[in-house]
Amino acid sequence: MTSNISIAYIFHQQQLLVDDQFQLPKVERLASDLCISDQQIIARDLLENEPIPDGLKLVPIRQLLQYWTTSQFEQASKAIQLLEWRRNHKFCSHCGHKTEIHTSEYAMTCPSCRYHQYPRIQPCVITVITKGQNQILLAKNARNKNNMYGLIAGFVEVGETLEEAVRRETLEEVGIKVKNIQYLASQPWPFPSNLMIAFKAEYEFGELQLQEDEISDADFFTFDQLPQIPFKGSIAHAMIMHIVAGTPVADDTKKWL
Repeated sequence: MTSNISIAYIFHQQQLLVDDQFQLPKVERLASDLCISDQQIIARDLLENEPIPDGLKLVPIRQLLQYWTTSQFEQASKAIQLLEWRRNHKFCSHCGHKTEIHTSEYAMTCPSCRYHQYPRIQPCVITVITKGQNQILLAKNARNKNNMYGLIAGFVEVGETLEEAVRRETLEEVGIKVKNIQYLASQPWPFPSNLMIAFKAEYEFGELQLQEDEISDADFFTFDQLPQIPFKGSIAHAMIMHIVAGTPVADDTKKWL
């Protein structure tokens, strides 16, 4: 007899139901569940006013980065992005008809005009910029309420290459030009459906001039005097440690360092 019990990613916005060891619950599958891996792993939204089961709690998905492997986080990222896509495509963008879920692929189909709506990924570049042998550019986001300094990042615009996006975002946000742009790694980032594409680059010339609505502070810090940086598990942390300590951005076992 086939089991009707699956491991479940159950979300309330950007929070996920887990137990005290940050493990996922096992639940009985529902017809409305979204299958992530055959029938063994599913995703669903926590309904409004639905009680939280005993022994479980809602934890922000960002927090789980500190406890999960890269593979676990990537699967959670896939789950939350697919749920977001399904919520946002209940109607056809061509004719307005109510859509249906495709039976064998991730697509919302229109029974009227047959248009298929697939999940969309928003590419973002994130860049670690060095100056000389022992300096790294770190910037404080204007929207951050804490004192954390991170890296220059932004969305790729229509018609530009990834390298052009690195140059443009750096020039816009901190007013300098960079050279020797090299690809490092990538990380799914489900806030709400981004793919972070990591690069390293070298300072070329220019004085720091901040885009004040985006950056509240930025400077070149020596490796031994870093401010507060992003938490372990994020690609930004791995990129900074790659430059400062020479560690790989991601190892062969798919764990962010």
